[in-house]
Amino acid sequence: MTKNWLLYLSLLMCGLAGYTAYPVHAAQSESTSIAADEIGSRLPDFSLHDLKGHTVSSADLRGKVVLIDFWGTWCQPCKKEMPGYQKLLDRYGPEGFAVVGFKVSMMKDTENPLAFAKRIGVLYPLVVATDELTEKFGGIEGLPTTLIYDREGILRKKIIGFEYTSAIEAAIKPMLEQHSMFKGK
Repeated sequence: MTKNWLLYLSLLMCGLAGYTAYPVHAAQSESTSIAADEIGSRLPDFSLHDLKGHTVSSADLRGKVVLIDFWGTWCQPCKKEMPGYQKLLDRYGPEGFAVVGFKVSMMKDTENPLAFAKRIGVLYPLVVATDELTEKFGGIEGLPTTLIYDREGILRKKIIGFEYTSAIEAAIKPMLEQHSMFKGK
């Protein structure tokens, strides 16, 4: 009798704690969706032209580890970070790493963005971020803002403010190596 009583009490406690044996319905799961700028969210869909007129789209980034960098010509930390991102791209691009820079317009440019990129040695695609695009990424709280997505398009790291290249490299390497292990490299 004591075992039955303990079983009954356990079931009652589970019920009181909100336990349910029924699956969550789609309507319920929608209310718990992840915001666009939270870890675990997906890379938003976009297709825009970069500053050189080439199309840059999220579809082209599928299957890659992606670093999205929101920057401005007037942003001193951006000037320090961006050459490091180019070095990472040079090193890890062949392994499936991609970088896209989104230039924000919250302040007036201090120089021509293409001249700026050339001067600091950045060759990766640079796109003018529209308000609509910025909202797709959950808005921008400060510059620089760096978002790192894995090969599945899931946001794994978000950094607001300056970060050293070595820390970014430490974040992307496991994502790149994981894929290499599956390919037998």
